[in-house]
Amino acid sequence: MKQFFHKSLSLVMAVLVLSTTLSFAIDMHFCGETLVDYSFLKQAKTCGMEQPLNTVKCENPSVSQKSCCSNSQLIKQASDDLKVSSQQLSPEIQIFITSFFYAYQNLFQTDTTNKISFNEYPPPLIQRNIMILHQTFLI
Repeated sequence: MKQFFHKSLSLVMAVLVLSTTLSFAIDMHFCGETLVDYSFLKQAKTCGMEQPLNTVKCENPSVSQKSCCSNSQLIKQASDDLKVSSQQLSPEIQIFITSFFYAYQNLFQTDTTNKISFNEYPPPLIQRNIMILHQTFLI
């Protein structure tokens, strides 16, 4: 579970860094209020309902016709003002951070080796025979 959490968090952070430093443009074609087509790399396809521009010039056009279709473009520029920042830490703070992370890591680590301490020492000498004292015999 912990490994899955670390992998998913690193994936989210990588996508976040990539999306903040990447620039892109989306071209959209609307017919009325409805989105008909969108494109990331080239101009969006039209729906074919556009009205052609009048080639005949009038002195006083009384009615100007507005097309029902419109194109819009959403542009996200990349930020080029990224810079590497470095900060000098005092030796006391470095020692504190190192010891804190070491202690925190060992806090959740379990000891997998079962050390048996009594195998290294011989048992004490018997002063009385307990089996005879309690009169328990195997038959």
